[in-house]
Amino acid sequence: MPTLTWIGKEKVINHHRDVPFRILEHKYSYNETEGETTKPINSGNKIIHGDNLEALKSLLPEYEGKVKCIYIDPPYNTGNENWAYNDNVNHPKIQKWLGQLVGKESDDLTRHDKWLCMMYPRLKLLHKLLHKEGAIFISLDENENNHLRLILNEIFGETNFVAQISLLCNPKGRSQDKYFSTNHEYITVYSKTKKNKDSFSVIKDDELIAKEYKLSDGDGKYRLLELRNTHREFSKINRPNLFYPLYVNPSTQKVSIEKTDENSVEVYPLWPDGYEGCWTWGKDLVKNDNHLIVGQKTRVNWKIYRKGYSASEEGENVKKKLFTIWHDAKFYTEKGQVTFGEIFPGLNKNDFPQPKSVDLIIEVLRTCTSSNDIVLDSFGGSGTTANSVLKLNKVDGHNRKFILIEMEDYANSICAERVKRVIKGYSDTEGTGGNFSYYELGKPLFVGDNNENLNEEVPAEKIREYIWYSETRRAFEMPDRNKENQYFLGKKEGTAYYFIYEKNSLTTLDYDSLATIKTKAGQYVIYANNCLLPKDFMLNKNIIFKKIPSDITRF
Repeated sequence: MPTLTWIGKEKVINHHRDVPFRILEHKYSYNETEGETTKPINSGNKIIHGDNLEALKSLLPEYEGKVKCIYIDPPYNTGNENWAYNDNVNHPKIQKWLGQLVGKESDDLTRHDKWLCMMYPRLKLLHKLLHKEGAIFISLDENENNHLRLILNEIFGETNFVAQISLLCNPKGRSQDKYFSTNHEYITVYSKTKKNKDSFSVIKDDELIAKEYKLSDGDGKYRLLELRNTHREFSKINRPNLFYPLYVNPSTQKVSIEKTDENSVEVYPLWPDGYEGCWTWGKDLVKNDNHLIVGQKTRVNWKIYRKGYSASEEGENVKKKLFTIWHDAKFYTEKGQVTFGEIFPGLNKNDFPQPKSVDLIIEVLRTCTSSNDIVLDSFGGSGTTANSVLKLNKVDGHNRKFILIEMEDYANSICAERVKRVIKGYSDTEGTGGNFSYYELGKPLFVGDNNENLNEEVPAEKIREYIWYSETRRAFEMPDRNKENQYFLGKKEGTAYYFIYEKNSLTTLDYDSLATIKTKAGQYVIYANNCLLPKDFMLNKNIIFKKIPSDITRF
């Protein structure tokens, strides 16, 4: 597989492991009834102000492998630095980080080198956060899209490439472009693992069903579309895998690929003049989705139809695969600007040019999310992704959660403020309802020249969450303190974990501390500053001692 090399790659390829772990400090929460409140509400919706590399690291203990959809709109690296969405990698924070990471070589980096150094460790952490059934969608244009595909092949795997969508975002084109007037950009899609055939299908709406499924069954329960391919150029000759018999049960009208009843009627995809055509579905699809097809008797023979349900009728809604060219007017960048202007009527739209269309992000969400799925945007911008999640939840009744990260100072004044207005309602637009919590990146968990010490300014419970995750790769859940001592973290797969820690004092694993343990387990992993137990005793009792802080895993 071709790989991409650039100046600084060797410094960033594993840099995500060296990113300092910081806690998230809750600043306030917001809901539609009480407004802003300082008490945590555990809504699951988060807006985080801070460097997105460090913020992504801080999310790992709670969210590794849990995010169903990631949408990011990173810097396109066009060289434009004179607007709110800094579209270059010359942001002072990025420049400082590159200097610390790459050293003297940073002076030799091209803007493409810098962009790749910035993106690589962030994509590594995003990959960790993504659910095994999840997908990532990334908006870019020609400036870096080719480079993006190569590093995504390295991180996500070439076989997990799903699609590169061409988005018509500016039908008027960019008149200032040198050769051609550009009016499109791309959305690149990768999955965490190989997806099934329906992973990115969306439910057809009533209008499309009525347009495509022109017939109706006798009872008017559903629309019908003939399963035989209606294009005569496709036939048994050039589509032999789509020419096979189907069997209809005359009493139930159910269809199968095997003759299961002696009264079943054999049906081939024949034209009225006897021409041997073909089906539109292969055998596997018929076998898996035979509840979506039905047989009906005509005057002379039986025909096979696909069922189409509208959203207002009972039954399973039919789905469609989306095309790789998105050209709907509601996706245009201009639509995003109009929405932003309606939410913030007092702001000059040029202060925040080209925010994405809410309907565009909704289309992304429709392809791969439902129910309580988590959506992450680590380049939060003006908050379009949160706006889209809340709006779609109101439409379909689901309870998706959003996490937005924004490092700029407008994280609160624009991003969070937009979400508040969307929840409550703005202009003539009804509020979506909902809530969220706002966080700042807090103190690092480790301090010292080599991060060798625990930061005692960090709350003990936050440290315990980290320890549990470092050992189990699971999110921490507070154990029942009435059944165990205060140092108990939990039990996983026969191993009980304890973190004997006190601020400003040393702790010891000895017979007295062992006497407070109530959980029976096959093995014990116990952290403390010191250990006075004999090695033979610990071996016999399956006790593993880990010294604070030196034995704490950094991830």
